[in-house]
Amino acid sequence: MATPSMHLNLFIMGCGHHRAAWRHPDSAAEKMGDIRHFESLARTAERGRFDAVFFADGHAAGNVAGGPLWFLEPLTALSAMARATEHIGLISTISSTFYTPFHAARLLASLDHISGGRMGWNLVTSMFDTEARNHGHTAMPPHAERYARAEEFANVVLELWDSWADDALTLDRAGNFADPHRVRPIRHHGEHFLVDGPLTVPRPPQGRPVLFQAGASDQGRDLAARYAEAIYAVAYDLASAQDYYRDIQARVAAAGRPPVAIMPGLVTYVGSTMDEARARQRELDELLPTADSLQQLATFIGQDCSDWELDAPVPALPPLEDFTGPKGRYATILRIVECEKPTLRQLLGRLAAGGGHCTMIGTPESIADEMQRWVENGGADGFNLMPPALPSSIDDFVDQVVPVLQERGLFRREYTATTLRGHLGLERPRA
Repeated sequence: MATPSMHLNLFIMGCGHHRAAWRHPDSAAEKMGDIRHFESLARTAERGRFDAVFFADGHAAGNVAGGPLWFLEPLTALSAMARATEHIGLISTISSTFYTPFHAARLLASLDHISGGRMGWNLVTSMFDTEARNHGHTAMPPHAERYARAEEFANVVLELWDSWADDALTLDRAGNFADPHRVRPIRHHGEHFLVDGPLTVPRPPQGRPVLFQAGASDQGRDLAARYAEAIYAVAYDLASAQDYYRDIQARVAAAGRPPVAIMPGLVTYVGSTMDEARARQRELDELLPTADSLQQLATFIGQDCSDWELDAPVPALPPLEDFTGPKGRYATILRIVECEKPTLRQLLGRLAAGGGHCTMIGTPESIADEMQRWVENGGADGFNLMPPALPSSIDDFVDQVVPVLQERGLFRREYTATTLRGHLGLERPRA
């Protein structure tokens, strides 16, 4: 049976997903406020025939000395990127904790019109008290409350997009711009939101912009299973990717829905040889501020590591059952140490670029081999590319890895659709 075409998104974050990428002399640190830089990244991904570009978002500045995370507001940037591209999808994170459904629905519907049907949204609940205090709250609501609000938020946004029928616009210059019988209020009076509707924007070209989700907790996975049309995932290796894939698709089936595309995050270092690829990784790793990185690692593993030798193997760590701190990240660190046997410097770099996400280092062929193995063995339908350095890492991937995937029939050579729904093989919902 032929392997289905995989999906690829470009996840744009600062100067790249490696925390030290901004310190490289060739980084785009001076261009974080220049929309032409982001337009160029989108055009590179479009040249590679990617499904979409994606921006995460945060509502607190964080450690401003440590490099750029947030700069331009994503939806504002995507409005310009829509005008600089023709085919590629455009996805932004939307926080159900800080937005209202009407505001989010209006922004996304407007951008779907502007882009000709290429918008998607990644629904998140947000998690940090520092973000809450920028929005009039002293602390984040409890986990269960955030997810209850997110579910109601999603329902209201979808209802607002459906408040205009597909044929509501009549453009009858004799008297009716739109048929008032085809535009309806939604009269939503719920636990978290009161929204009468209808939306002020006619129905988007896609009917509904594509809903992405990244459910990791049990509640998050259930929310994704009920609503998501594509899912971002975190998976260190194929085995963990397969476990997540099976669990999510089972929940999707239980919700009475067809399978959804699952795209784990993927960090790649590409070289003409393995040594060259490792040299590119090391070049970024050596730019890490050592003291800060060791302090962060000490927090993750619950012990002082300031006197460990940087270029020696990581000392033995206590087993997971003996660790009393947050176990998720610690379990990932144990897997990295066991499987990769890194030096301390390599571990710091590994955690600085993608954390628990899969990292593939090698030639275009070896990286394509591994991506193919994940897709053919039930671990992924594609990947959310997390380039360690921008623009160099995405240039390497598009110029070197994509042609190998195309030659193997694993990835499209040309766009065959004009909307993000079309790229993902999704039907357009009708109002």
